[in-house]
Amino acid sequence: MFGLHAFPDDVDWKGRWGEEPPFGTPVYALTHTAPRPSIQMKGGTTFHFRNAAIEAVLAEATEAAGGLDVRIGGGVGTAGDFLRTGLVDDLHLTVAPVILGRGNRLWDDLVGLDLSHKISTEAAESDTTHLTFTR
Repeated sequence: MFGLHAFPDDVDWKGRWGEEPPFGTPVYALTHTAPRPSIQMKGGTTFHFRNAAIEAVLAEATEAAGGLDVRIGGGVGTAGDFLRTGLVDDLHLTVAPVILGRGNRLWDDLVGLDLSHKISTEAAESDTTHLTFTR
């Protein structure tokens, strides 16, 4: 999400959003390149970089949020890790059409997600399907 993988050696890289990212809250980025100093941006966003167990990073983010909801963003690997450990109550997934045999496999090792979460879908005009899983 942060895009550090695209510029791993650029210490001045501050993300793809410019000087004022849209978050307005602390953001915890899971990365194998941590430790890296936190980056404070305009509008209340501060990026914190962590190379730790997802449970520990989620606990830190929850504490920073003062008990409010914490949103998890990322790719298939991050989403799968959080889902497999049962740490996701609400999931919004956007699926774009791809040719069979291509794309990323999110559902491997997620047996029972359809039993623990209510699933709803909505098709967009762009042929993208939005799936919502709610515990």
